[in-house]
Amino acid sequence: MKPPRKLHIKSYGCQMNVYDAQRMVDTLAGEGFVETATVDDADLVILNTCHIREKASEKVYSELGRLRVAKDEAARHGRTMNIAVAGCVAQAEGQEIIRRAPVVDVVVGPQSYHHLPQLLARAKSHGRALETEFPVEDKFSFLPPPAADAIRARGISSFVTVQEGCDKFCTFCVVPYTRGTEVSRPVARIVDDVLRLADHGVREITLIGQNVNAYHGEGPNGRVWSLGDLLRRLADIPGIVRLRYSTSHPRDVDDTLIEAHRDLPALMPFVHLPVQSGSDRILSAMNRKHTADDYRAVIDRFRAVRQDIAFSSDFIVGFPGETEEDFSATLALVTQIGYAGAYSFKYSPRPGTPAADMQETVSAAEMDERLVRLQELIDSQQSAFNQAAIGNIVDVLFERSARNPGQIVGRTAYLQPAHVMAAPDIIGQVLPVRIESLERYSLLGQLAPASHEQGRLPASPQMTASSQTRMGA
Repeated sequence: MKPPRKLHIKSYGCQMNVYDAQRMVDTLAGEGFVETATVDDADLVILNTCHIREKASEKVYSELGRLRVAKDEAARHGRTMNIAVAGCVAQAEGQEIIRRAPVVDVVVGPQSYHHLPQLLARAKSHGRALETEFPVEDKFSFLPPPAADAIRARGISSFVTVQEGCDKFCTFCVVPYTRGTEVSRPVARIVDDVLRLADHGVREITLIGQNVNAYHGEGPNGRVWSLGDLLRRLADIPGIVRLRYSTSHPRDVDDTLIEAHRDLPALMPFVHLPVQSGSDRILSAMNRKHTADDYRAVIDRFRAVRQDIAFSSDFIVGFPGETEEDFSATLALVTQIGYAGAYSFKYSPRPGTPAADMQETVSAAEMDERLVRLQELIDSQQSAFNQAAIGNIVDVLFERSARNPGQIVGRTAYLQPAHVMAAPDIIGQVLPVRIESLERYSLLGQLAPASHEQGRLPASPQMTASSQTRMGA
């Protein structure tokens, strides 16, 4: 028998890429590939790229320069190393990658990686292979299911893609051009995926999509199901104790999703809901299709059914034309909402998007200064939220052994890491933990007796006060 070939995948960016990387591993397992943690002994290296962040493509070319050295070294030892570029940079710049990087054997977009075996064969016979068209067929119909040992090795939490693409066309975003328009998977196929994962020890499912709450998949009864409908079905699967979803758009929060948060104990009270700016003028320039007050109203709808719900978000500072007044509106929104955490970024133009042609730019110095101010506010809110856990008993789903001997780490409903001293047999269980202290962003505590009253972690005082202010209390 031939020895297995070794595969190394380096993923950048979003949760979708993490999921896609796992499915590439599953696809190539049938070709005799096994994963390796290092580049040096790899027979195939895949860069699974993201086009969202600043200078994304240049980072890819820089990495390819390093891989060229590794590929030459492998050749000197009589070994062939193939290099593939996948993901959104591949989709956006496929021909340019072929032109600029002769070291690359295969370029494949995010909708076509199920064709990797054929593309590798084509590259072997023709020198190189490129596929960045949107295929007619649904890739999920062709991807092999993960093997049982692969599921177990990936742990008790798993991503499941339910939706891809976006129809919103925010002026700063490349997703509609690299991932295509919104497409939702049928309910039955998602259920089959989750049943298989649950059968092999997965306890927590995160449903993912570029615009996940725009989900509109075909249900078994022939009608279109919403994300709320899908969550209700998945909550009935034995073994699945926690459900999450990401990333959402404020305009697609419908009543079925709100009701799912009201009714489903397995659906975690933590929602990532990007707003990007607190200024209506900037939101309009971004083509977000909602106002700051629209966003506040969505937050209030969630809080009306789950008082313990918490939020994270995304913010862009320095969007073209953003004034100090616009930025102050963002700070005011953050102060009013009160976040358990958030991601903030300096605006950087993505080629081919409408915002890239906007002329009224914000200086780098202003962007830096605003980012610091915003991040300081977000950090203070996250710190207050974490501090509010101390002294409470919270439910923790335990995931793995921690770095410190004897410690097991899990996550709260709000994705906070929580460490306890315990035996490894608690992995996969949801157990009550009395939180005693905080170390950076991690909670430290002790297992609490199961008979204790397990109240949900309350919102931070800042969050509660700001909500009351908006509600006229």
